[in-house]
Amino acid sequence: MVRVAATQTSDPNRICNHRLIYLMPPKKRPARPVVSPLPASGPSEEQTLAPKDPTPKTTDRKKSPETESPPRRTKESSASHSPSEPAAGKLARPGKKAAADSWARAKKPAVARKRVTTASRNTPAEGLRILMVTPEAHPFAKTGGLAEVTAALPAALSRLGHAVTLVLPRYRGVAPAAPLARTIEMPLGPRTLPVGFVEQTTLEGVRVVLADIPQLFDRDGLYGYDGHDFSDNAVRFGALSRAALEYARLTEQRPDIIHAHDWQTGLVPVYQKIHFAGDPIVGGVPVVFTIHNLAFQGTFGPDTLPSIGLGWEVFHHQALEHWGNISLLKGGVNFSEKITTVSPTYAREILTPEFGFGFEGVLRRRSDDLVGILNGIDTERWNPASDPFAAPYDAGNLVGKRTAKATLLRELRLPSDDGALARPVIGLISRLTHQKGFDLVGAAAEALMSLDATWVMLGSGERQYEDLWRAMAVRHPERVSATIGFDERLAHLIEAGADMFLMPSRFEPCGLNQLYSLRYGTVPIVRGTGGLEDTVTDAAGPGGNGVKFADANPTALLSAVRRALGLFEDRARWDALQRAGMAADPSWDVSAREYVKVYRQLQG
Repeated sequence: MVRVAATQTSDPNRICNHRLIYLMPPKKRPARPVVSPLPASGPSEEQTLAPKDPTPKTTDRKKSPETESPPRRTKESSASHSPSEPAAGKLARPGKKAAADSWARAKKPAVARKRVTTASRNTPAEGLRILMVTPEAHPFAKTGGLAEVTAALPAALSRLGHAVTLVLPRYRGVAPAAPLARTIEMPLGPRTLPVGFVEQTTLEGVRVVLADIPQLFDRDGLYGYDGHDFSDNAVRFGALSRAALEYARLTEQRPDIIHAHDWQTGLVPVYQKIHFAGDPIVGGVPVVFTIHNLAFQGTFGPDTLPSIGLGWEVFHHQALEHWGNISLLKGGVNFSEKITTVSPTYAREILTPEFGFGFEGVLRRRSDDLVGILNGIDTERWNPASDPFAAPYDAGNLVGKRTAKATLLRELRLPSDDGALARPVIGLISRLTHQKGFDLVGAAAEALMSLDATWVMLGSGERQYEDLWRAMAVRHPERVSATIGFDERLAHLIEAGADMFLMPSRFEPCGLNQLYSLRYGTVPIVRGTGGLEDTVTDAAGPGGNGVKFADANPTALLSAVRRALGLFEDRARWDALQRAGMAADPSWDVSAREYVKVYRQLQG
C-alpha cells in the first residue's frame, strides 16, 4: 500500500554548490584577530599550499591534499541564482585603484549609534550572552535536522546558565504568541525594508525573536516552491542576517558571542565586520559559524552584491568570491572567528576533495579554527519511556517495543499477526536523495526485497527515489509501506516499532535518526561516514551497538543488511546491541558544554 502524506515544503539544503573565502578586520578589533588584511594581489586558495598543520583540533593528525579542486556539482545542488530584484544594469568590475579605494572605505569603522552603559555591556554573572541566528528552528519552521539542532542547542545552553536570543524569520503560517514588539526601517542595498520583531520566551528561558519581513518571507515554502529555489534567496537571507544584528543594537545589550548557522546566515559576520566594525553593541563580538552540510553553499552571481548591500571589495578570493560567483557560506567561514561542524569525523572529511565540495582548500587555510562537535538530540521529545505516540519501554524492559511494533504495522495496514511480529522491521526516515544513499538502495532493491524483512519508509525528495519506493510498495504490499511526505507521529512510531534503521548515506555530517534509533533500541545499519562513524560501533567490535559498512556500493549495503538479519536471530546478542545503544547519553547537554568551551576560548 502506498501512503501519501502532506509533504514538507522545499528542502533547506536545496540551494547552491560551489566554494568559500575570508576577509579583513576592522581597525578596532576584538582581542583575538580574525584575519589579516587582504593583499593587493596574490594567489587564491585554489593556487596555494595548505597550511603546515591542516588538521582540525578534534581530529588525529592526518595528511590532507594540499590543493583545492574545482567544485563538484551534486544532484542536490542547484544552479547559481541572482536575486529577482538586482540593481539596474550590470556591475562593472573595478580597476585596481578603485578596488583599493573601495576596500579602504570598507575598513572604516561604522559610526556608533549610541553610547552604551556599563550595565548593558556586562555578561550575566552565571554565563554568556549569546545571539544565535538560524533560518529555521522547531517548532516555528522546519525542513530538516537544522531545525532540531537550533531548537535543542539554545535550550541546553539556557539550562547551563547562559542567556540565549534566537533570531529566525517569521515565515508564512507561523503564529507568534506575542504582538510586534519593535519595528525599524532597515537599509539593505538600494532598498529600505520595514522589519518587525516578535519576541517570545520558551519554557527553557530562550528568547525567540521572529524577524517579520512579509515581502520576503510571507511565501509558500521556506527556501523555494514546487522544487525551485526562490531567485532572491540572497536578499532574503541577507535581510535576516542584518536584521539579527539590528535587533541586538535595538536592545542595547552587547552579546558575548554571535553564533550563526549554515549558508543562510553567512552574511552575519560579513555585515558585522564591514558595516558595524565600530558599533559599541555588535562590533568586535566573536562570531562562531556552524556548517551543517558543506554541500549547500549559498552560491549566487556576482551581480547580487548591490542588492545585499555589499560592494566589489568583497569580490575577492579572501572574501566572498568563489569560482567567479559569490558564496554566502564562504563569507561565514572567512569572516568568523571560529568554525564548527557537526561531528569530529566530518571535520576531518571536509578537508578532503571527496567531501570538501570545492571548499577543502579554504577550510584547510582555517583548519586551526575548525572544530567538530557532535550534535545531540532532544531527549525529552525522543524518549521511549514517555513517548506519547508509542507504548512506553526502556532498556530494563523491552516488552513495550513489541507493542510499538504491532501498533506500527497496524497503523500502516501491514500484517501484524505473530508471524509478522517475528519478522524484523527495517525503518527509514529520510530525504530521498543521492546524498542519503538511495541510489545504492535502488541498485540493490530487488535483492533487498527478497530478504525476510518488512520495510517501512517515511520521506520525500528526488522524484526518482519517491517513485522507487512507490513501486516497491505496489509490488510487495504485504512487506513494504512507503509514506511520501513527513508525519511527526509516524516518525516516532517507526523509531519505536522498527527493529532496525537503515542509513546508507554517501556522506552524513552528523545524522540524527541514528541517535533516535539508538535511544529507542532500534539497531542502526549505517555506512561509516561523518557522524554515523562517530556514533555507531559495529557489532563485531567491543561495545557494539549497530552494523556498519564502509564502501558506498550496493554489494556492501546488501551484505550489511544480511548481517543485521543474522544477528537478529540471536536474541541474546540482539538484546545486547539494543541495550548498548540505549545506554549512551545523546543529550544536548553534553554537546552544549563543548560549544561553551569554544565560546570561552574566544573570550580570551
